[in-house]
Amino acid sequence: MRNFQNTNEFRRYRADVNSFGVVTIHRRSPYIIALWSVAFPGFGHLLLEKYLRGMSLVLWEVFINQQTHLNLAMVYSFTGQIEAAKAVLDIRLLYLYIPIYLFAIWDSHRTAVELNKLYILADAENAPFNSFTINPVGVNYLEKRNPLIATLWALTIPSMGQLYLNRIILAFFTLTWTVIFVYYSHFLEGIHYLIIGNVEKSKQVLEAQWLLYIPSYYFFTVYEAYTNTVENNKLFEKEQRRYLETHYQSSHFKIIKGQKVK
Repeated sequence: MRNFQNTNEFRRYRADVNSFGVVTIHRRSPYIIALWSVAFPGFGHLLLEKYLRGMSLVLWEVFINQQTHLNLAMVYSFTGQIEAAKAVLDIRLLYLYIPIYLFAIWDSHRTAVELNKLYILADAENAPFNSFTINPVGVNYLEKRNPLIATLWALTIPSMGQLYLNRIILAFFTLTWTVIFVYYSHFLEGIHYLIIGNVEKSKQVLEAQWLLYIPSYYFFTVYEAYTNTVENNKLFEKEQRRYLETHYQSSHFKIIKGQKVK
């Protein structure tokens, strides 16, 4: 393996630790990424840490869905009220929804495939990356975290798992939308009436158009928190192994006959 002394010689890096989180390239299933885009356009790109593209698609999804009343029409369709679904659906912008939706699925799958290729090249190059950052914005560092703890916090309120991992941008974004969805759907109000046994009142206060956003957002934040905790732990081990090899392992130490590990 080539021993680079100057980090400028490296073309690709696996990760970057900054005040807003840890950005990393790792293997992802393009099909899972595409399925998250099916669930909600933009989610696949957020999982790939393509934040600007992902957030733009999420904003577009909410805007066009609200204008066309698509969620409400879906609720009526699921309950067999086809005529009611036709009545609430605004078709003026509906056909703008389809190409963007398909693009989000296709592009997230394509990007996942390309990033997997870059990961293979970056991992083979074994470029160093920072594991600690401190500046006026804050402190962040690589450490081992418990995926179960991240999952449990994500199960409480969407974005708590991301805060546990110091993924500030995604945590702020998901928390903002969670508050909006919960407020306008009257979700907590419906839970309150359900707890005290007033089922009819609980159903009356709920706004289906806003309520349908919550399940996909909720489970997305849980999945994202768990998978990124696992990947960050792998990255931590990778950085520790590289440091020990560089500073303490003899260059003549052989693991496999004829191959030196440097």
